[in-house]
Amino acid sequence: MHKRVNVAVILPTYNERDNLEALIGQLMALEMDLEIIVVDDNSPDGTGQLADELAQRDARVHVIHRAGKMGLGTAYIAGFKYALARGAERVVTMDADFSHHPRYLPAVVALIERYDVGIGSRYVPGGGVSEEWGIRRRWLSRGANLFARTLLGLKAHDCTAGFRCYRREVLQSIELDRIFSNGYSFLIEMMFRCQQLGYTFGETPILFENRRQGSSKISQVEIYKAMWTVLRLFVSRLLFWRSAERYGKRARSTQSKCRSPIA
Repeated sequence: MHKRVNVAVILPTYNERDNLEALIGQLMALEMDLEIIVVDDNSPDGTGQLADELAQRDARVHVIHRAGKMGLGTAYIAGFKYALARGAERVVTMDADFSHHPRYLPAVVALIERYDVGIGSRYVPGGGVSEEWGIRRRWLSRGANLFARTLLGLKAHDCTAGFRCYRREVLQSIELDRIFSNGYSFLIEMMFRCQQLGYTFGETPILFENRRQGSSKISQVEIYKAMWTVLRLFVSRLLFWRSAERYGKRARSTQSKCRSPIA
């Protein structure tokens, strides 16, 4: 039987060999009871092999190898299932390229003392993005965030953030295999599903930095997928409202018929 794990950190990787060893080293240097789960999509640059070497050196590092580039969403789901099977009480998702710096991890995890989901947020006071971001990238990020928040009624300020910590119970209550989205739009759908179930969100400020090595994985296609995900979830939200409204009318009608006449 596995020993109970306090915090499991999931690192999806694809061609992150130049970042992985330094990132894991900094995570392990934190004074926290944590394990790391690397989910590698058969990286051509040898990230998976490096992860295996790191796992041999430290039993707190675990590696999931996948056949190919299958997307961020399914990588997180694979990591969630692995973490839950090992008894993790808190499960963290973060990027493997130092855009989510390890120094913020304790603060993100600490939010779980008061909330169900903790978020390392760019869009709360004290948060922000690297000065290296251009105007177009800044407006694109804020626009996508505002678009999702407005249409889906999301309460978190940074609803496209990937730096999150979930309570074990949150992940157990969500039907992970029924989440349709993949790629970065998975993050939006996860937040939407969590909010639908009534879970609470806390945010702590972070500076989202440019990756140290390698190239960005966000493409124009990913942006279109995220927009489509928001629209799809918005339609389901409207249908839910109408269904709830019809149910409420039927309930009120039934109560009216069953009420005894006043003499």
